[in-house]
Amino acid sequence: MVPTSAALTPAAPAAPSIPFIAVVPARLASTRLPNKPLADIDGKPMVVRTAERARASGASQVVVATDSAQVQSVVRAHGYDCVMTRPDHQSGTDRLAEVAAHFGWADEAVIVNVQGDEPLIDPALIQRVAAYLVQMTACSIATAAHPISDPADLFNPNVVKAVLDARGVALYFSRAPIPWSRDAYAADWPDVGALSTRLPPFPVYRHIGLYAYRAAFLRTYPSLAQAPIEQAEQLEQLRALWHGERIAVLVTDHAPAPGVDTAADLDKVRAIYALRRA
Repeated sequence: MVPTSAALTPAAPAAPSIPFIAVVPARLASTRLPNKPLADIDGKPMVVRTAERARASGASQVVVATDSAQVQSVVRAHGYDCVMTRPDHQSGTDRLAEVAAHFGWADEAVIVNVQGDEPLIDPALIQRVAAYLVQMTACSIATAAHPISDPADLFNPNVVKAVLDARGVALYFSRAPIPWSRDAYAADWPDVGALSTRLPPFPVYRHIGLYAYRAAFLRTYPSLAQAPIEQAEQLEQLRALWHGERIAVLVTDHAPAPGVDTAADLDKVRAIYALRRA
C-alpha cells in the first residue's frame, strides 16, 4: 500500500531520554538509479529530504556522510553538516565507523544510521530505535522489525526475517523463512507454492533496516573479520552476531514507508510530496 501524505507529518516526538546523533550515509553511485541522493523531490534533493526527517526525530546532531563532493556541496547549501568519507567502504556501518572516528564521539554516544534513500522514514521510529538501545544496556546495536502479514513475504528472499529471544534480542536474521513451522508445513513440503499461501501459527517478523549503534561498537567494527554467515546471506548485521555482539530488536506494529531503490519508487515518493503540497 502506498503511504498517504499523512506519512510526511507525524506527531513531533518527545525529546529522547538522552541525546542521539543521526548519520545519513549517501553514496552517489547506484546501479539501479544513477545519482540517487540528488534526485529532486518537490524542490529538494532526496538526501536533504531524508536529513529533514532525521532532524525531525529530535536528534541532537544530523550529519550526512558521503563519498561525493557534489553531494557534500548540495547538502551544505541546504544547511546540513556533511563529511567526506572513503569511497571504498563495503557497508553503511563501515561508513558510520569512519564518521564516529572523525568526530571522536564518546563511547556511550548513540548513533542512528538513517539511510539516505529513506525520504519517508517516520521520525518517531528513528527516535524509538535510539531510545531502545539506551534501554537495552547489554546490547551494542538496536534495530526494528514488524510482524509479517503476507505469507508470500515469509518465502521471499528479499524480505529479511528476524528471530528474537524472550527479551527482544536477535537470535538470527535470514533471507530464509524462519522460524520454520515444522508441523504446519509438513503436509505440503516441498511444494513452496502451497506453503507460501499461509502463515505459521506464531508471529514472524520482517527486519527493518534502521540501526542505532553505540560509538564504542563502531570503533571496533572495522577490525571484525567478515563472517561466513554474513557472506552466505549477504546481511552485514550477521557479522556483529557472529562476533558475539547483541542486537536489540524493537517490534513495531506496522511496516515503515518504503525507501527508494528504483525510478518507480521515486515516482511514488514524488507523488506523496506533491499531495502534501496540494
